[in-house]
Amino acid sequence: MMEFDEIVQIRPYSLDRQQKRALLCERMNTLTKHHQEKCAEYANLLQCLGKDNVAEEIEDVPFVPVRMFKDMELCSVEKDEIMKTMTSSGTTGQQVSRIYLDRTTAANQQKTMVKIVSGFTGRGRLPMLIIDSPAVVKDRKMFSARGAGILGFSILASDRKYALREDMSIDYEGIEEFLKKHEGKKILLFGFTFMIWQHFYKELCKNTHRLDLSNGVLIHGGGWKKLKNEAVEPEEFKARLKEVCGISSVHDYYGMVEQTGCIYMECECGHLHASIFSDVITRRAKDFSVCEKGEEGMIQVLSTIPESYPGHSILTEDQGIILGEDDCPCGRLGKYFKITGRIKNAEVRGCSDTYEQK
Repeated sequence: MMEFDEIVQIRPYSLDRQQKRALLCERMNTLTKHHQEKCAEYANLLQCLGKDNVAEEIEDVPFVPVRMFKDMELCSVEKDEIMKTMTSSGTTGQQVSRIYLDRTTAANQQKTMVKIVSGFTGRGRLPMLIIDSPAVVKDRKMFSARGAGILGFSILASDRKYALREDMSIDYEGIEEFLKKHEGKKILLFGFTFMIWQHFYKELCKNTHRLDLSNGVLIHGGGWKKLKNEAVEPEEFKARLKEVCGISSVHDYYGMVEQTGCIYMECECGHLHASIFSDVITRRAKDFSVCEKGEEGMIQVLSTIPESYPGHSILTEDQGIILGEDDCPCGRLGKYFKITGRIKNAEVRGCSDTYEQK
């Protein structure tokens, strides 16, 4: 049986369909059994579903509806082993997911994040420009998916600078000093899509001052619904940013606080990719049967990481389409897909949604 420390040594996009399915099936069964023994609520769920802890195929791995993390305390470790509790974003009056992390799971989240992202940014830590305000990690009300995302990506940084002041205005002087300090180096930029558009791009357009971020690699996620309301599509988002600050390397990502670490990065072809640490299955809403390639369905996500809570197989409230597997022109193996929206009547949520309503 392969332990996680062995899995994390494998290159993130190096296993073909057969190899990856074998690895995932073994790991999923191990985690299902572990959580069945350690979490009474999860064991009750399996019993209600009539599921055991051995799946022949990854499509047979029982899933937890993501809403259950809002309604129940799902934890597979003793309370004194919990080092951190993560919460999802939620607007006023909404319940939030609570994700309980022990040291092992938290450490494995970080290891996985580094392995996945370094495949796009290169090895080694980079100076990091955070397109947000430092207030996001000070205000406990805001410290959820947004704050966690910033802190998570910060482990890739050799130096950090917030691009926005606490009033959300651009700190031009501070950014210029940061760029001068790291002149000639590749710069990692990180932020949430809507925040970048609203408080960085739009403000740059109003100002004659031009920042040169041509050495930058931007990783961003969340908030596409609001941009579509403004008729901004991904390609336009990239083109407009290049116009105002010269950045040409831009990667969206898909992820959630319920499976931190296992993010799905966008490749150069505009496709979201599942690494060897995770997988995506799409299901039909009427009966939860598995969709065909190219058919839109509810997204189920699998993760090899969670040991402190039963979050290794989650049915999300997002919809998407699996575009292919092992044949993306970018050369990365594994499934690649796109997100098409939220399930009708699902709660509106998201780090940038939360920010706007506050």
